[in-house]
Amino acid sequence: MSNRQTSPSPTTDSIISTILKHDRKTTSYKIALLRAINDVVLAFPDAHQHQRAVAIPLRLLAEYWVAYYWPFVVAGNPIWQGQRAKSGNTLRQDMNFRPQLTALRQAWEQQTGATALVADGFVLIHDLRLARKRASFSPDFLDLYDKTIQAISKALEYPIQHAGTGAWTIFAPPVHWGSGQATLIALPGTRPQDRCLVLDLNLWQTFQTFSLWVEALCLHEWSLYTERVNGNQSRPVDRGQAYLLLTERPDNRRPLTWERNQIDLMLLEKVEFTCPWTQKPIRHGVPYDLDHLVPLALYPTNELWNLIPSDPRFNMHQKRDRLPSAARLQQARPHLITAYSLYNTRTALAPILQADVQLRFTTLHLATSPFPERITQAVSDLIHQLTTTRNVALFT
Repeated sequence: MSNRQTSPSPTTDSIISTILKHDRKTTSYKIALLRAINDVVLAFPDAHQHQRAVAIPLRLLAEYWVAYYWPFVVAGNPIWQGQRAKSGNTLRQDMNFRPQLTALRQAWEQQTGATALVADGFVLIHDLRLARKRASFSPDFLDLYDKTIQAISKALEYPIQHAGTGAWTIFAPPVHWGSGQATLIALPGTRPQDRCLVLDLNLWQTFQTFSLWVEALCLHEWSLYTERVNGNQSRPVDRGQAYLLLTERPDNRRPLTWERNQIDLMLLEKVEFTCPWTQKPIRHGVPYDLDHLVPLALYPTNELWNLIPSDPRFNMHQKRDRLPSAARLQQARPHLITAYSLYNTRTALAPILQADVQLRFTTLHLATSPFPERITQAVSDLIHQLTTTRNVALFT
């Protein structure tokens, strides 16, 4: 890190505004970087408990960029995200990775046999983090995805270097996780060869505290920028259209076929669940939903810890995209423990549950209570964190 400048750094509570204040906005990269860091902090709710700086793989930030830029790479109808200039007789791309991401979106449509939806980038990145989902993709598709991630990771280097008033005034140069970084905590899935952005503990906690404000600021600035850079096109994009593209999230209508099959088999074997919200028994022949404890609109993941059988009527009409109040969550606690206990007894589900938990929570191995209780506590802590740091409606 010897090439880092020694000019004074802004305090953690002003770093976020500093990044945008000193952005000349030749591309949306810096806004996307800020948003991706914010989403990573939200996605790993207990990493701060280690009381150390956090190593964030550029590969993980790149995954979020796949989802963010996905709506802007429709073949034949691009929405520009930067200034384009001629280099000789060639018109340079607005984004270095536009060709790879455009090809990836087209390959997704071929893989799924349907026109890609705006939020499918989020579906894709979360599916590819899960081994059971990743296995359903062809080798050619996975190779294209890896090439896209590599291209975006390379593009990320610029906004990391120039986030402030000069080179390396906000962030230090990325480091390889495998280079003896004993003072850092690695996020789940970090590999020795991964280049990582280091976020010190104070800055991590600042993002955690102000995540709602950071998200709102990024969406506002990105919408304005997209309107400006596309204003002179034959099909201009206004800030309202850009905002809708940037905020679209997956819905829960995609079939969770494998997960439902596993639950159905348990019900056939006379295993019984209890809806955590209504306390209604769920047994063979009783309709149920696989409820996302944390709604997809807030936390787009189908990891198994987030899927619990529930009363479909309540899920559709009362819960919807809301989180439980503290009292309702406490009431649900024994039923969540039971559900995780049942998952953990099944040959097919137990390793999936454990793998999905390891993707998300970094401190469960430090607890001494039984595994289902540890998961329930971790999920409860996540929900509590979201209710205190995000503008989320609650049900009581």
